[in-house]
Amino acid sequence: LKELFDKYNPEVVINLAAQAGVRYSLEHPEKYIKSNIEGFGNLLECCKKQKVKHLIYASSSSVYGGNKNLPFSEINEANHPVSIYAATKRSNELMAHSYSHLYNLPTTGLRFFTVYGPWGRPDMAMVKFVTNIIKKKKIDVFNKGNHHRDFTYIDDIVDGIVKACFKKKKHKYRIYNLGSGKKIALTKLINTIQSKLGLKAKINLKKMQKGDVKNTLSDLTRSKKELNYNPRVKIEEGIDRYIKWYRKYYNI
Repeated sequence: LKELFDKYNPEVVINLAAQAGVRYSLEHPEKYIKSNIEGFGNLLECCKKQKVKHLIYASSSSVYGGNKNLPFSEINEANHPVSIYAATKRSNELMAHSYSHLYNLPTTGLRFFTVYGPWGRPDMAMVKFVTNIIKKKKIDVFNKGNHHRDFTYIDDIVDGIVKACFKKKKHKYRIYNLGSGKKIALTKLINTIQSKLGLKAKINLKKMQKGDVKNTLSDLTRSKKELNYNPRVKIEEGIDRYIKWYRKYYNI
């Protein structure tokens, strides 16, 4: 990292690197602590020494954890993470706050809500569902399908990141939700995928898994006001775009 900072002398840093995923963190917590806490600490040190003008970093809706107040707002407490992954992302926000306060390093944390789209991680529900339905394999549906998620298409997330870079009002420390602002039932997601694929899913209903939260929904009041963030891609269009990309990429 130090060599990269010395070579490029960045004014703005966007950190999207992390060990992600709730379920994997149950099996390998040490990887999350090393990447997400130690790694992020190294990044903060480099930003401090290089006198970076703005650090933007990926946080997660997972930090809201056991919060029961929907929609999730940045003014809500985020002190009850229910997974190691969520705890490390909340740690990032607190570490950033310390560096903002101590060293005048402007930081912006972006809480992403269930991102999907082309190049999505293979452990994400959208990728697993599409892959297994096409291959006529069973899909695991946790909490017997009684989940709701704020699914956010990747293009909207990218738009939010760019707007965070160029926001007019500068804050020393700020957190923003980046979501769709829509609560989508898991059953609706599966039905929409089936419809777009023209295939029937084989469903394996399972109980709620450790580390999961039942519902997520973003309050976008602050993001819309301060970033002019305006998610545009509805779930039906997003799934359609993703499946078209998937068929082309895998030559199906």
